[in-house]
Amino acid sequence: MDHMNYSSLKISHNHPPKPKVTYYNHTKEQIISFLPFHKPKKCVPIRSSIEKKSSYDTKSSPSLFTNIIDRPLHPYVDPKHVFTGNFAPVDELGPTECPVVDGRLPDSLTGTYIRNGPNPQHMPRGPLHFFEGDGMLHSVQLSKGRAIYTNRYVKTYKYKLERDAGCQIFPNMLSGIYGIADIIQCVAAVARVLMGHINLKKGFGLANTSLAFFSSKLLALGESDLPYIINSTREGDVETVGRWDFDEALFASMTAHPKTDMTTKETFAFKFSPVFSPHLTFFRFDANGIKQKDVPILSINRPTFIHDFAITKRFAIFSETQLAVSAANVMLGKGMPTVFDPEKVPRIGIILKYATSDAEMKWFNVPGFNAMHVFNAWENGDDEIVLMATTATSIENLFHKIDMVHFSLEKVRINLRTGHVFRNILSTRNLELGSINSSYIGKKNRYVFMGVGKEIPKMEGVVKIDLEKEIEVSRRFYGPSCFGGEPLFVPRNEDHLDAADEDDGFVVTYIHDEIHEESKFLVMDAKSPNLDIVAAVKLPRRVPYGLHGLFVHKDNH
Repeated sequence: MDHMNYSSLKISHNHPPKPKVTYYNHTKEQIISFLPFHKPKKCVPIRSSIEKKSSYDTKSSPSLFTNIIDRPLHPYVDPKHVFTGNFAPVDELGPTECPVVDGRLPDSLTGTYIRNGPNPQHMPRGPLHFFEGDGMLHSVQLSKGRAIYTNRYVKTYKYKLERDAGCQIFPNMLSGIYGIADIIQCVAAVARVLMGHINLKKGFGLANTSLAFFSSKLLALGESDLPYIINSTREGDVETVGRWDFDEALFASMTAHPKTDMTTKETFAFKFSPVFSPHLTFFRFDANGIKQKDVPILSINRPTFIHDFAITKRFAIFSETQLAVSAANVMLGKGMPTVFDPEKVPRIGIILKYATSDAEMKWFNVPGFNAMHVFNAWENGDDEIVLMATTATSIENLFHKIDMVHFSLEKVRINLRTGHVFRNILSTRNLELGSINSSYIGKKNRYVFMGVGKEIPKMEGVVKIDLEKEIEVSRRFYGPSCFGGEPLFVPRNEDHLDAADEDDGFVVTYIHDEIHEESKFLVMDAKSPNLDIVAAVKLPRRVPYGLHGLFVHKDNH
Protein backbone atom coordinates (compact mmCIF):
# COMPACT_ATOMS: atom_id res chain seq x y z
CA MET A 1 0.00 0.00 0.00
CA ASP A 2 2.90 2.39 0.63
CA HIS A 3 3.63 2.55 -3.11
CA MET A 4 0.28 4.14 -3.99
CA ASN A 5 0.43 7.33 -6.01
CA TYR A 6 -2.23 9.84 -5.13
CA SER A 7 -1.40 12.22 -7.95
CA SER A 8 -4.60 11.78 -9.92
CA LEU A 9 -7.93 10.02 -10.19
CA LYS A 10 -9.86 9.58 -13.41
CA ILE A 11 -13.45 8.43 -13.58
CA SER A 12 -14.85 6.90 -16.75
CA HIS A 13 -18.08 5.13 -17.66
CA ASN A 14 -18.32 2.70 -20.54
CA HIS A 15 -22.09 2.50 -20.34
CA PRO A 16 -24.67 5.31 -20.10
CA PRO A 17 -25.50 7.32 -18.08
CA LYS A 18 -22.05 8.96 -18.37
CA PRO A 19 -21.20 11.76 -15.93
CA LYS A 20 -18.98 14.32 -17.58
CA VAL A 21 -15.79 14.02 -15.58
CA THR A 22 -12.30 15.10 -16.38
CA TYR A 23 -9.73 14.97 -13.62
CA TYR A 24 -9.50 14.78 -9.85
CA ASN A 25 -6.41 15.94 -7.99
CA HIS A 26 -6.10 14.07 -4.69
CA THR A 27 -3.14 16.11 -3.49
CA LYS A 28 -4.95 19.43 -3.64
CA GLU A 29 -8.34 17.93 -2.67
CA GLN A 30 -10.10 19.98 -5.33
CA ILE A 31 -12.59 18.94 -7.98
CA ILE A 32 -11.43 20.26 -11.32
CA SER A 33 -14.60 19.40 -13.22
CA PHE A 34 -17.62 17.27 -12.43
CA LEU A 35 -20.72 18.75 -14.00
CA PRO A 36 -23.41 16.60 -12.33
CA PHE A 37 -22.54 18.09 -8.92
CA HIS A 38 -24.40 21.28 -7.95
CA LYS A 39 -23.37 22.21 -4.46
CA PRO A 40 -25.89 23.68 -2.03
CA LYS A 41 -24.45 25.34 1.05
CA LYS A 42 -25.72 22.90 3.63
CA CYS A 43 -26.79 19.33 4.25
CA VAL A 44 -30.41 18.41 3.59
CA PRO A 45 -32.29 16.42 6.25
CA ILE A 46 -34.01 13.55 4.48
CA ARG A 47 -37.42 14.24 5.96
CA SER A 48 -37.46 17.94 5.11
CA SER A 49 -36.40 17.24 1.54
CA ILE A 50 -39.73 15.55 0.75
CA GLU A 51 -42.26 17.54 2.75
CA LYS A 52 -43.61 19.35 -0.29
CA LYS A 53 -43.98 16.10 -2.25
CA SER A 54 -45.39 13.87 0.47
CA SER A 55 -49.03 12.84 0.52
CA TYR A 56 -48.93 13.68 4.21
CA ASP A 57 -50.57 17.05 4.94
CA THR A 58 -50.19 18.75 8.30
CA LYS A 59 -53.28 20.87 7.60
CA SER A 60 -55.43 17.75 7.74
CA SER A 61 -54.59 17.16 11.39
CA PRO A 62 -57.46 17.77 13.85
CA SER A 63 -55.80 20.65 15.68
CA LEU A 64 -52.52 22.42 16.27
CA PHE A 65 -52.35 20.88 19.74
CA THR A 66 -52.77 17.34 18.36
CA ASN A 67 -50.22 18.06 15.65
CA ILE A 68 -47.61 19.00 18.27
CA ILE A 69 -48.35 16.11 20.65
CA ASP A 70 -48.79 13.32 18.13
CA ARG A 71 -47.91 14.55 14.66
CA PRO A 72 -49.28 12.79 11.58
CA LEU A 73 -46.74 10.42 10.11
CA HIS A 74 -45.20 10.46 6.67
CA PRO A 75 -46.11 7.34 4.66
CA TYR A 76 -42.58 5.91 4.80
CA VAL A 77 -42.73 5.60 8.62
CA ASP A 78 -46.47 5.11 9.04
CA PRO A 79 -46.87 1.42 9.96
CA LYS A 80 -50.39 1.43 8.52
CA HIS A 81 -48.88 2.40 5.17
CA VAL A 82 -45.57 0.50 5.28
CA PHE A 83 -46.74 -2.89 6.53
CA THR A 84 -49.59 -3.57 4.11
CA GLY A 85 -50.15 -6.17 1.40
CA ASN A 86 -47.35 -8.71 1.38
CA PHE A 87 -45.26 -6.46 3.61
CA ALA A 88 -47.76 -7.07 6.44
CA PRO A 89 -46.45 -9.17 9.35
CA VAL A 90 -47.43 -12.80 9.91
CA ASP A 91 -47.60 -15.01 12.99
CA GLU A 92 -45.22 -17.86 13.70
CA LEU A 93 -45.92 -21.30 12.21
CA GLY A 94 -44.31 -24.54 13.31
CA PRO A 95 -42.82 -27.16 10.98
CA THR A 96 -45.27 -27.98 8.18
CA GLU A 97 -44.69 -30.33 5.26
CA CYS A 98 -45.29 -28.72 1.86
CA PRO A 99 -46.21 -30.18 -1.52
CA VAL A 100 -43.91 -29.90 -4.55
CA VAL A 101 -46.29 -28.52 -7.19
CA ASP A 102 -43.88 -28.21 -10.09
CA GLY A 103 -40.86 -30.30 -11.05
CA ARG A 104 -38.78 -32.22 -8.54
CA LEU A 105 -36.46 -31.15 -5.74
CA PRO A 106 -32.87 -32.12 -6.63
CA ASP A 107 -31.28 -34.84 -4.50
CA SER A 108 -28.14 -32.71 -4.15
CA LEU A 109 -30.14 -29.84 -2.62
CA THR A 110 -30.11 -31.16 0.92
CA GLY A 111 -30.15 -28.64 3.73
CA THR A 112 -32.10 -25.59 4.82
CA TYR A 113 -32.83 -22.32 3.09
CA ILE A 114 -33.47 -19.54 5.61
CA ARG A 115 -34.37 -15.94 4.80
CA ASN A 116 -34.44 -13.04 7.24
CA GLY A 117 -36.64 -9.94 7.18
CA PRO A 118 -38.58 -7.38 9.24
CA ASN A 119 -41.85 -8.58 10.81
CA PRO A 120 -43.12 -6.27 13.61
CA GLN A 121 -44.29 -8.06 16.74
CA HIS A 122 -46.38 -5.02 17.72
CA MET A 123 -47.73 -2.24 15.52
CA PRO A 124 -46.88 1.01 17.30
CA ARG A 125 -48.96 4.15 17.17
CA GLY A 126 -45.80 6.09 16.39
CA PRO A 127 -43.33 5.83 13.51
CA LEU A 128 -42.01 2.49 12.25
CA HIS A 129 -39.78 2.21 9.20
CA PHE A 130 -39.66 -1.07 7.25
CA PHE A 131 -36.08 -1.65 8.38
CA GLU A 132 -37.14 -1.60 12.06
CA GLY A 133 -39.49 -4.57 12.16
CA ASP A 134 -38.51 -7.47 14.42
CA GLY A 135 -36.44 -10.14 12.70
CA MET A 136 -38.32 -13.18 11.44
CA LEU A 137 -36.76 -16.24 9.82
CA HIS A 138 -38.62 -18.14 7.08
CA SER A 139 -37.14 -21.60 6.65
CA VAL A 140 -37.52 -24.47 4.17
CA GLN A 141 -35.76 -27.70 5.07
CA LEU A 142 -35.05 -29.94 2.07
CA SER A 143 -34.27 -33.65 2.25
CA LYS A 144 -34.97 -36.61 -0.07
CA GLY A 145 -37.42 -34.63 -2.19
CA ARG A 146 -39.43 -33.38 0.80
CA ALA A 147 -39.84 -29.80 2.01
CA ILE A 148 -40.72 -28.64 5.53
CA TYR A 149 -41.52 -24.96 6.11
CA THR A 150 -41.50 -22.98 9.35
CA ASN A 151 -41.19 -19.35 10.36
CA ARG A 152 -40.02 -18.04 13.73
CA TYR A 153 -39.09 -14.72 15.27
CA VAL A 154 -35.47 -14.21 16.24
CA LYS A 155 -35.88 -14.18 20.01
CA THR A 156 -33.78 -11.09 20.68
CA TYR A 157 -33.66 -9.42 24.09
CA LYS A 158 -35.86 -6.66 22.66
CA TYR A 159 -38.36 -9.16 21.28
CA LYS A 160 -38.69 -11.01 24.59
CA LEU A 161 -39.14 -7.84 26.67
CA GLU A 162 -41.84 -6.53 24.35
CA ARG A 163 -43.51 -9.94 24.09
CA ASP A 164 -43.81 -10.11 27.86
CA ALA A 165 -44.97 -6.48 28.10
CA GLY A 166 -47.52 -6.92 25.31
CA CYS A 167 -46.48 -3.67 23.66
CA GLN A 168 -43.55 -1.74 22.21
CA ILE A 169 -40.93 -0.64 24.75
CA PHE A 170 -37.88 0.33 22.72
CA PRO A 171 -38.16 3.52 20.63
CA ASN A 172 -37.59 3.18 16.89
CA MET A 173 -34.60 5.46 16.47
CA LEU A 174 -34.10 4.94 12.73
CA SER A 175 -37.74 5.89 12.16
CA GLY A 176 -37.09 9.15 13.99
CA ILE A 177 -38.90 11.49 16.36
CA TYR A 178 -41.77 13.64 15.11
CA GLY A 179 -43.77 14.85 18.12
CA ILE A 180 -44.01 14.99 21.88
CA ALA A 181 -45.52 11.51 22.01
CA ASP A 182 -42.32 10.10 20.49
CA ILE A 183 -40.19 12.10 22.95
CA ILE A 184 -42.21 10.72 25.87
CA GLN A 185 -41.59 7.18 24.64
CA CYS A 186 -37.83 7.85 24.49
CA VAL A 187 -37.84 9.33 28.01
CA ALA A 188 -39.76 6.30 29.28
CA ALA A 189 -37.22 3.96 27.71
CA VAL A 190 -34.33 5.86 29.33
CA ALA A 191 -36.13 5.68 32.68
CA ARG A 192 -36.47 1.90 32.34
CA VAL A 193 -32.74 1.65 31.69
CA LEU A 194 -31.89 3.80 34.72
CA MET A 195 -34.21 1.77 36.95
CA GLY A 196 -32.64 -1.48 35.75
CA HIS A 197 -35.71 -2.76 33.92
CA ILE A 198 -33.75 -2.78 30.65
CA ASN A 199 -30.18 -4.04 30.49
CA LEU A 200 -28.60 -2.71 27.31
CA LYS A 201 -25.69 -5.11 27.74
CA LYS A 202 -28.13 -7.85 26.73
CA GLY A 203 -28.86 -6.18 23.41
CA PHE A 204 -31.22 -3.70 21.82
CA GLY A 205 -31.34 -4.70 18.17
CA LEU A 206 -33.61 -6.60 15.82
CA ALA A 207 -31.48 -9.23 14.03
CA ASN A 208 -33.70 -8.69 11.00
CA THR A 209 -31.32 -8.29 8.06
CA SER A 210 -29.26 -11.33 7.12
CA LEU A 211 -27.72 -14.65 8.11
CA ALA A 212 -24.14 -15.88 8.21
CA PHE A 213 -22.37 -19.11 9.03
CA PHE A 214 -18.91 -19.10 10.56
CA SER A 215 -17.09 -20.72 13.47
CA SER A 216 -19.62 -23.59 13.16
CA LYS A 217 -22.43 -21.22 14.13
CA LEU A 218 -25.51 -20.09 12.23
CA LEU A 219 -26.15 -16.43 12.97
CA ALA A 220 -29.02 -13.98 12.47
CA LEU A 221 -27.68 -10.46 12.06
CA GLY A 222 -28.73 -6.83 12.10
CA GLU A 223 -26.19 -4.02 12.19
CA SER A 224 -27.70 -2.35 15.26
CA ASP A 225 -26.76 -5.26 17.55
CA LEU A 226 -24.54 -8.31 17.92
CA PRO A 227 -25.43 -11.59 16.15
CA TYR A 228 -27.89 -14.14 17.54
CA ILE A 229 -27.03 -17.84 17.33
CA ILE A 230 -29.70 -19.88 15.53
CA ASN A 231 -30.30 -23.61 15.52
CA SER A 232 -32.07 -25.40 12.68
CA THR A 233 -33.46 -28.63 14.13
CA ARG A 234 -33.75 -32.00 12.44
CA GLU A 235 -37.53 -31.67 12.61
CA GLY A 236 -37.37 -28.50 10.51
CA ASP A 237 -37.89 -25.98 13.30
CA VAL A 238 -35.80 -22.85 13.94
CA GLU A 239 -34.64 -21.93 17.45
CA THR A 240 -32.84 -18.91 18.87
CA VAL A 241 -29.98 -20.07 21.11
CA GLY A 242 -28.93 -16.64 22.30
CA ARG A 243 -26.89 -13.51 21.65
CA TRP A 244 -23.21 -14.03 20.81
CA ASP A 245 -20.91 -11.43 22.36
CA PHE A 246 -17.76 -13.37 21.48
CA ASP A 247 -16.92 -13.92 25.16
CA GLU A 248 -17.47 -10.21 25.83
CA ALA A 249 -14.80 -9.30 23.27
CA LEU A 250 -17.26 -7.30 21.19
CA PHE A 251 -19.73 -4.71 22.45
CA ALA A 252 -22.79 -3.05 20.93
CA SER A 253 -22.96 -4.05 17.27
CA MET A 254 -21.54 -5.71 14.17
CA THR A 255 -22.20 -5.46 10.45
CA ALA A 256 -24.93 -7.62 8.92
CA HIS A 257 -22.49 -8.55 6.12
CA PRO A 258 -19.34 -10.22 7.51
CA LYS A 259 -17.02 -11.82 4.94
CA THR A 260 -15.40 -15.22 5.38
CA ASP A 261 -12.17 -16.04 3.60
CA MET A 262 -12.83 -19.60 2.42
CA THR A 263 -9.08 -20.32 2.25
CA THR A 264 -8.09 -19.29 5.78
CA LYS A 265 -11.58 -19.68 7.33
CA GLU A 266 -11.12 -16.27 8.98
CA THR A 267 -14.10 -13.92 9.10
CA PHE A 268 -13.75 -10.17 8.67
CA ALA A 269 -16.28 -7.62 9.91
CA PHE A 270 -16.77 -4.08 11.16
CA LYS A 271 -18.96 -2.09 13.50
CA PHE A 272 -20.42 1.35 13.03
CA SER A 273 -20.85 4.02 15.72
CA PRO A 274 -23.32 6.79 14.81
CA VAL A 275 -22.34 9.03 17.75
CA PHE A 276 -18.87 8.37 19.13
CA SER A 277 -15.50 8.16 17.41
CA PRO A 278 -14.20 5.94 15.94
CA HIS A 279 -17.26 5.79 13.73
CA LEU A 280 -15.91 2.70 11.95
CA THR A 281 -13.98 -0.15 13.55
CA PHE A 282 -12.54 -3.04 11.54
CA PHE A 283 -11.80 -6.45 13.07
CA ARG A 284 -11.56 -10.14 12.30
CA PHE A 285 -12.18 -13.55 13.84
CA ASP A 286 -9.83 -16.50 13.50
CA ALA A 287 -11.04 -19.87 12.22
CA ASN A 288 -12.24 -20.77 15.72
CA GLY A 289 -14.34 -17.61 16.09
CA ILE A 290 -11.92 -15.87 18.46
CA LYS A 291 -12.09 -12.13 17.95
CA GLN A 292 -8.82 -10.36 17.20
CA LYS A 293 -7.75 -6.80 18.01
CA ASP A 294 -9.88 -3.85 16.85
CA VAL A 295 -8.54 -1.54 14.15
CA PRO A 296 -10.18 1.90 14.60
CA ILE A 297 -10.64 3.74 11.30
CA LEU A 298 -9.87 7.26 12.50
CA SER A 299 -9.68 8.70 8.99
CA ILE A 300 -13.50 8.81 8.98
CA ASN A 301 -14.28 11.98 10.93
CA ARG A 302 -18.05 11.98 10.47
CA PRO A 303 -20.51 9.10 10.86
CA THR A 304 -21.30 7.95 7.33
CA PHE A 305 -23.69 5.26 6.15
CA ILE A 306 -21.57 2.17 5.36
CA HIS A 307 -23.69 -0.96 5.03
CA ASP A 308 -21.35 -3.42 3.34
CA PHE A 309 -17.69 -3.96 2.43
CA ALA A 310 -15.41 -6.39 0.58
CA ILE A 311 -12.23 -8.37 1.08
CA THR A 312 -9.53 -9.62 -1.29
CA LYS A 313 -6.47 -11.77 -0.64
CA ARG A 314 -4.62 -8.82 0.93
CA PHE A 315 -7.09 -6.01 1.47
CA ALA A 316 -10.40 -4.87 2.93
CA ILE A 317 -12.37 -2.26 0.97
CA PHE A 318 -14.91 0.21 2.39
CA SER A 319 -17.15 2.61 0.49
CA GLU A 320 -18.17 5.90 2.09
CA THR A 321 -21.43 7.40 0.79
CA GLN A 322 -23.18 10.78 0.82
CA LEU A 323 -25.52 9.67 3.61
CA ALA A 324 -24.39 10.86 7.03
CA VAL A 325 -25.90 10.17 10.44
CA SER A 326 -27.03 13.06 12.62
CA ALA A 327 -28.16 12.40 16.18
CA ALA A 328 -29.20 16.07 16.38
CA ASN A 329 -31.73 15.43 13.63
CA VAL A 330 -33.54 13.00 15.94
CA MET A 331 -33.17 15.09 19.09
CA LEU A 332 -34.64 18.14 17.37
CA GLY A 333 -37.64 16.16 16.13
CA LYS A 334 -36.69 16.45 12.46
CA GLY A 335 -37.39 12.82 11.69
CA MET A 336 -34.85 10.17 10.73
CA PRO A 337 -31.20 10.42 11.75
CA THR A 338 -29.98 10.11 8.16
CA VAL A 339 -28.82 13.28 6.41
CA PHE A 340 -27.97 13.63 2.74
CA ASP A 341 -24.86 15.71 2.10
CA PRO A 342 -24.75 16.84 -1.54
CA GLU A 343 -21.35 18.46 -1.00
CA LYS A 344 -19.67 15.27 0.16
CA VAL A 345 -17.66 13.34 -2.43
CA PRO A 346 -18.03 9.56 -1.93
CA ARG A 347 -14.78 7.68 -1.53
CA ILE A 348 -13.37 4.17 -1.39
CA GLY A 349 -10.96 3.22 1.39
CA ILE A 350 -8.47 0.36 1.13
CA ILE A 351 -6.67 -1.14 4.12
CA LEU A 352 -4.55 -4.25 4.58
CA LYS A 353 -6.60 -7.13 6.01
CA TYR A 354 -4.06 -7.65 8.77
CA ALA A 355 -3.35 -3.99 9.49
CA THR A 356 -2.96 -2.97 13.13
CA SER A 357 -3.99 0.65 12.53
CA ASP A 358 -5.43 2.76 9.74
CA ALA A 359 -2.14 4.60 9.23
CA GLU A 360 -1.68 2.88 5.87
CA MET A 361 -5.30 3.19 4.76
CA LYS A 362 -5.67 4.91 1.40
CA TRP A 363 -8.79 6.77 0.28
CA PHE A 364 -9.87 7.35 -3.32
CA ASN A 365 -12.50 9.97 -4.12
CA VAL A 366 -15.12 8.56 -6.50
CA PRO A 367 -17.80 11.19 -7.25
CA GLY A 368 -21.32 9.75 -7.50
CA PHE A 369 -20.39 6.28 -6.24
CA ASN A 370 -22.84 5.59 -3.40
CA ALA A 371 -22.33 1.87 -2.83
CA MET A 372 -25.04 -0.23 -1.20
CA HIS A 373 -24.27 -3.95 -1.38
CA VAL A 374 -20.80 -5.16 -2.30
CA PHE A 375 -20.86 -8.58 -3.95
CA ASN A 376 -17.17 -9.24 -4.40
CA ALA A 377 -13.69 -7.84 -4.95
CA TRP A 378 -10.42 -9.31 -6.13
CA GLU A 379 -6.86 -8.38 -7.02
CA ASN A 380 -5.85 -8.19 -10.66
CA GLY A 381 -2.09 -8.51 -10.32
CA ASP A 382 -0.19 -6.45 -7.77
CA ASP A 383 -1.52 -3.02 -8.75
CA GLU A 384 -5.26 -3.29 -9.41
CA ILE A 385 -8.35 -4.07 -7.34
CA VAL A 386 -11.67 -4.89 -9.01
CA LEU A 387 -14.82 -4.17 -6.99
CA MET A 388 -18.38 -5.33 -7.80
CA ALA A 389 -21.14 -3.37 -6.09
CA THR A 390 -24.49 -1.71 -6.58
CA THR A 391 -24.52 2.08 -6.45
CA ALA A 392 -27.56 4.23 -5.76
CA THR A 393 -28.62 7.22 -7.82
CA SER A 394 -30.76 9.69 -5.82
CA ILE A 395 -29.54 8.11 -2.61
CA GLU A 396 -31.27 10.86 -0.62
CA ASN A 397 -34.51 8.89 -1.22
CA LEU A 398 -33.14 5.59 0.11
CA PHE A 399 -35.06 5.49 3.39
CA HIS A 400 -38.30 7.20 2.45
CA LYS A 401 -38.99 6.75 -1.27
CA ILE A 402 -36.96 3.80 -2.41
CA ASP A 403 -38.86 3.48 -5.70
CA MET A 404 -37.20 6.77 -6.71
CA VAL A 405 -33.72 5.28 -6.25
CA HIS A 406 -32.04 3.59 -9.21
CA PHE A 407 -29.55 0.86 -8.29
CA SER A 408 -26.88 0.08 -10.88
CA LEU A 409 -24.47 -2.83 -10.82
CA GLU A 410 -20.95 -1.46 -11.33
CA LYS A 411 -17.51 -2.88 -11.91
CA VAL A 412 -14.98 -0.51 -10.37
CA ARG A 413 -11.25 -0.85 -11.10
CA ILE A 414 -8.79 0.88 -8.77
CA ASN A 415 -5.15 1.16 -9.80
CA LEU A 416 -3.09 1.18 -6.63
CA ARG A 417 0.03 2.43 -8.40
CA THR A 418 -1.42 5.37 -10.35
CA GLY A 419 -4.46 6.14 -8.19
CA HIS A 420 -6.79 6.01 -11.21
CA VAL A 421 -10.32 4.68 -10.76
CA PHE A 422 -12.48 3.47 -13.64
CA ARG A 423 -16.19 2.66 -13.40
CA ASN A 424 -18.36 0.60 -15.72
CA ILE A 425 -22.14 0.17 -15.36
CA LEU A 426 -22.98 -3.41 -16.38
CA SER A 427 -26.73 -3.07 -16.86
CA THR A 428 -29.35 -0.34 -17.25
CA ARG A 429 -31.80 -2.41 -15.19
CA ASN A 430 -32.62 -1.55 -11.58
CA LEU A 431 -30.61 -4.29 -9.83
CA GLU A 432 -30.22 -5.05 -6.14
CA LEU A 433 -30.17 -7.95 -3.67
CA GLY A 434 -27.84 -10.40 -5.40
CA SER A 435 -25.44 -13.24 -4.72
CA ILE A 436 -22.41 -15.08 -6.03
CA ASN A 437 -20.90 -18.49 -5.44
CA SER A 438 -19.62 -17.79 -1.92
CA SER A 439 -16.47 -19.87 -2.37
CA TYR A 440 -15.23 -17.07 -4.65
CA ILE A 441 -15.38 -14.32 -2.03
CA GLY A 442 -12.18 -12.31 -2.33
CA LYS A 443 -11.24 -14.09 -5.58
CA LYS A 444 -11.97 -13.37 -9.21
CA ASN A 445 -15.42 -14.66 -10.13
CA ARG A 446 -17.43 -14.56 -13.32
CA TYR A 447 -21.14 -14.60 -12.42
CA VAL A 448 -23.50 -12.68 -10.18
CA PHE A 449 -27.24 -13.27 -9.82
CA MET A 450 -29.21 -10.07 -9.25
CA GLY A 451 -32.79 -9.25 -8.34
CA VAL A 452 -34.66 -6.89 -10.70
CA GLY A 453 -37.30 -4.54 -9.33
CA LYS A 454 -38.54 -1.01 -8.85
CA GLU A 455 -39.55 -1.29 -5.20
CA ILE A 456 -36.72 -3.00 -3.32
CA PRO A 457 -37.00 -5.63 -1.80
CA LYS A 458 -40.03 -6.53 -3.95
CA MET A 459 -38.30 -8.07 -6.97
CA GLU A 460 -39.92 -8.74 -10.34
CA GLY A 461 -37.35 -11.30 -11.47
CA VAL A 462 -33.71 -12.36 -11.53
CA VAL A 463 -30.90 -11.85 -14.06
CA LYS A 464 -27.50 -13.48 -14.39
CA ILE A 465 -24.62 -11.15 -15.24
CA ASP A 466 -21.39 -12.36 -16.83
CA LEU A 467 -18.72 -10.16 -15.23
CA GLU A 468 -16.07 -11.18 -17.74
CA LYS A 469 -18.12 -10.33 -20.84
CA GLU A 470 -19.93 -7.58 -18.89
CA ILE A 471 -23.34 -8.58 -20.25
CA GLU A 472 -26.59 -10.12 -19.06
CA VAL A 473 -26.63 -13.78 -20.11
CA SER A 474 -29.88 -15.13 -18.66
CA ARG A 475 -33.03 -13.97 -16.93
CA ARG A 476 -36.36 -15.03 -15.47
CA PHE A 477 -39.33 -12.84 -14.60
CA TYR A 478 -42.00 -14.16 -12.29
CA GLY A 479 -45.04 -12.91 -14.21
CA PRO A 480 -47.85 -10.41 -13.59
CA SER A 481 -48.41 -9.60 -9.90
CA CYS A 482 -45.74 -12.15 -8.87
CA PHE A 483 -42.72 -10.91 -6.94
CA GLY A 484 -39.74 -12.50 -5.26
CA GLY A 485 -36.77 -11.51 -3.16
CA GLU A 486 -33.02 -11.91 -3.14
CA PRO A 487 -31.92 -14.64 -5.58
CA LEU A 488 -29.51 -16.87 -3.67
CA PHE A 489 -27.00 -19.07 -5.51
CA VAL A 490 -26.53 -22.56 -4.03
CA PRO A 491 -23.76 -24.79 -5.47
CA ARG A 492 -24.87 -28.17 -6.74
CA ASN A 493 -21.97 -29.75 -4.89
CA GLU A 494 -21.80 -29.13 -1.13
CA ASP A 495 -18.04 -28.69 -1.39
CA HIS A 496 -18.05 -25.48 -3.44
CA LEU A 497 -14.45 -25.83 -4.54
CA ASP A 498 -15.06 -29.25 -6.11
CA ALA A 499 -17.76 -27.88 -8.42
CA ALA A 500 -16.94 -28.29 -12.11
CA ASP A 501 -18.10 -24.74 -12.87
CA GLU A 502 -18.62 -21.61 -10.83
CA ASP A 503 -22.31 -21.46 -11.81
CA ASP A 504 -23.00 -25.18 -11.44
CA GLY A 505 -25.91 -25.07 -9.04
CA PHE A 506 -29.27 -23.51 -8.31
CA VAL A 507 -30.84 -20.14 -7.63
CA VAL A 508 -33.46 -20.17 -4.87
CA THR A 509 -35.91 -17.58 -3.56
CA TYR A 510 -39.40 -17.10 -2.19
CA ILE A 511 -42.03 -15.68 -4.57
CA HIS A 512 -45.51 -14.39 -3.88
CA ASP A 513 -48.54 -14.17 -6.19
CA GLU A 514 -50.43 -11.07 -5.06
CA ILE A 515 -53.57 -11.96 -7.02
CA HIS A 516 -53.99 -15.51 -5.70
CA GLU A 517 -52.32 -14.64 -2.37
CA GLU A 518 -50.07 -17.66 -2.63
CA SER A 519 -46.38 -18.03 -1.80
CA LYS A 520 -43.90 -20.56 -3.18
CA PHE A 521 -40.30 -21.60 -2.74
CA LEU A 522 -38.66 -21.59 -6.15
CA VAL A 523 -35.60 -23.54 -7.33
CA MET A 524 -34.03 -22.50 -10.66
CA ASP A 525 -31.22 -23.99 -12.74
CA ALA A 526 -28.37 -21.47 -12.51
CA LYS A 527 -26.65 -22.63 -15.73
CA SER A 528 -29.67 -22.61 -18.03
CA PRO A 529 -30.22 -19.67 -20.45
CA ASN A 530 -33.66 -18.93 -19.00
CA LEU A 531 -32.96 -19.92 -15.40
CA ASP A 532 -35.39 -22.80 -15.87
CA ILE A 533 -37.59 -23.80 -12.96
CA VAL A 534 -36.36 -27.05 -11.43
CA ALA A 535 -38.95 -27.20 -8.65
CA ALA A 536 -41.65 -25.11 -7.00
CA VAL A 537 -42.91 -25.79 -3.47
CA LYS A 538 -46.28 -24.43 -2.39
CA LEU A 539 -45.97 -22.89 1.06
CA PRO A 540 -48.69 -23.16 3.72
CA ARG A 541 -48.83 -19.43 4.32
CA ARG A 542 -47.97 -16.05 2.87
CA VAL A 543 -44.26 -15.21 3.09
CA PRO A 544 -43.76 -11.43 3.35
CA TYR A 545 -41.10 -9.69 1.30
CA GLY A 546 -37.83 -9.65 3.19
CA LEU A 547 -34.09 -9.18 2.93
CA HIS A 548 -31.15 -11.62 2.86
CA GLY A 549 -31.01 -15.40 3.02
CA LEU A 550 -28.58 -18.30 3.37
CA PHE A 551 -28.50 -21.98 2.49
CA VAL A 552 -27.13 -24.22 5.24
CA HIS A 553 -26.08 -27.67 4.09
CA LYS A 554 -27.21 -30.66 6.11
CA ASP A 555 -23.82 -31.33 7.72
CA ASN A 556 -23.72 -27.78 9.12
CA HIS A 557 -27.02 -28.01 11.04
